[in-house]
Amino acid sequence: MAMKPSAQQPYTRTGASFTKEVKVRGRNLANDLMGAASFTQMLYFLTCDRMPTRVQCEVLDACLVTLMEHGMTPSAVITRLMAMSVPQEAQVAISSGLLAIGSVYAGTTEQCAVLLLEIEQRVKKAEDVDAVLQEIVGRYKRERRVVPGFGHGTHQPDDPRALKLFKIASKLGCSNGYVRLIQCLGDEVDKQYGRHITINATGAIAALLLAIDVPVAAIRGYSVVSRAAGLVGHYLEELENPSGKAIWAAAKQAVPYRE
Repeated sequence: MAMKPSAQQPYTRTGASFTKEVKVRGRNLANDLMGAASFTQMLYFLTCDRMPTRVQCEVLDACLVTLMEHGMTPSAVITRLMAMSVPQEAQVAISSGLLAIGSVYAGTTEQCAVLLLEIEQRVKKAEDVDAVLQEIVGRYKRERRVVPGFGHGTHQPDDPRALKLFKIASKLGCSNGYVRLIQCLGDEVDKQYGRHITINATGAIAALLLAIDVPVAAIRGYSVVSRAAGLVGHYLEELENPSGKAIWAAAKQAVPYRE
């Protein structure tokens, strides 16, 4: 008889391999999941401890596709330079590019989600939503910090990815709640800055992931999963049509040495 783990004994519910089966969160991998669950469903299952509904799966799928590829971003450039340096090691190139996901690129989804939850909690405590939005945006403006989830150097006046995600959310019936909240936040941002500042893709994704009950702790991990797939494409293209040396040469020209 198997011993029950004590309160002090570490254990895992995620998965384990046995002689004749692999168990994942209480389910048989080969019999219950392979051929029955999609990659997106499995990602949600492993991070939320339950299978997603159809709507949750479609929303998550759209979010993962959104962040997968965005051209020559820092993560893509890093992957290409590493592929040039160690072409036989795909994992080195791809994992190096993933290290660029953080508080500036892609990882801002997590920061925006935290901000939306802060607003929600304050409103639940009977604070006026307009007053909360005004105070928060004013704070960021005074501190000369970018409101997470807003602004984009390329996409102006609006990020087409965010617009599409909001349409998907509306179509699937989950455009209230957090989606509406970030749109109200956007109205206050525009008001205080005196110009339109787009809700970017990471901001829209933050609202949509909260809408489908994804825990904040998993959100940056989702960004990593999505971008990893895109970097596979950059790695393969670098092997077939190298650009690393051109990127290196362009960097040397753009950043000259000076005494």
